[in-house]
Amino acid sequence: MQSGSTAPGAALEVPPGSRAAAPGLLECGRCRYLRTARACCQMVEALLAVLILVCSSVSCGPTGGYTGLPSLGGIYYYQYGGAYSGFSGADGDRARQLDQHFQLLKLPIARAAMAVGGGLLVFSCTLILVGVLQLPWRFPAWLLLECILDIMVAIGIVPALYYYFHFLLEVYNSSVCKEREQLYQSKGYQGFKCSLHGAEIATGLLGCVAVLAYLLSAGLAVWGYRTVHKLKQKPEQLYEL
Repeated sequence: MQSGSTAPGAALEVPPGSRAAAPGLLECGRCRYLRTARACCQMVEALLAVLILVCSSVSCGPTGGYTGLPSLGGIYYYQYGGAYSGFSGADGDRARQLDQHFQLLKLPIARAAMAVGGGLLVFSCTLILVGVLQLPWRFPAWLLLECILDIMVAIGIVPALYYYFHFLLEVYNSSVCKEREQLYQSKGYQGFKCSLHGAEIATGLLGCVAVLAYLLSAGLAVWGYRTVHKLKQKPEQLYEL
């Protein structure tokens, strides 16, 4: 004898095609996926990707320094310990050249980090869209593929972080950075040390959190695959994916 009851406290999800009434913004058949643990994890991954993209883009911005002081006025006049006019003649030209060269050294790794952040964002949004369209219900094998992709992404982020900091440290240990630092310090300007700044450190920390998020998402995908099979075998019972 079939029974339509479920265990007390079990979360329910109406299978595709059901016309059960469901009030609320996230109660429609497609939007219900956004309440699941997998969707929440994927939205966290998307947020982390956005933050990685923003933090890594800082290195692509203007170098500041001597070349930026005249146009920014009195704020930088006092922040850097005196008038930018401390540079004159050959020193001014050399400071400008060092700024430009230093920016060119950092640009490739900054762009690579932005590309990784953008790729992670597209990947996470794609998984969310697939879930909203209920593809895992129609093709449960997708969840296994999703698990494999999540694990591959998590593993791939680890060497990406290694090379990110490896190349950044090479830039900061370069003769260009050292000469730039000494030149600005000789004129009393601060803030041009050859060391990682906050946005670059934040990029690394966000990448580490992203690794954990993708591993968790892989585990949730396996759990979802098992749940779909239970639902397929006992269609009279309702489970949450």
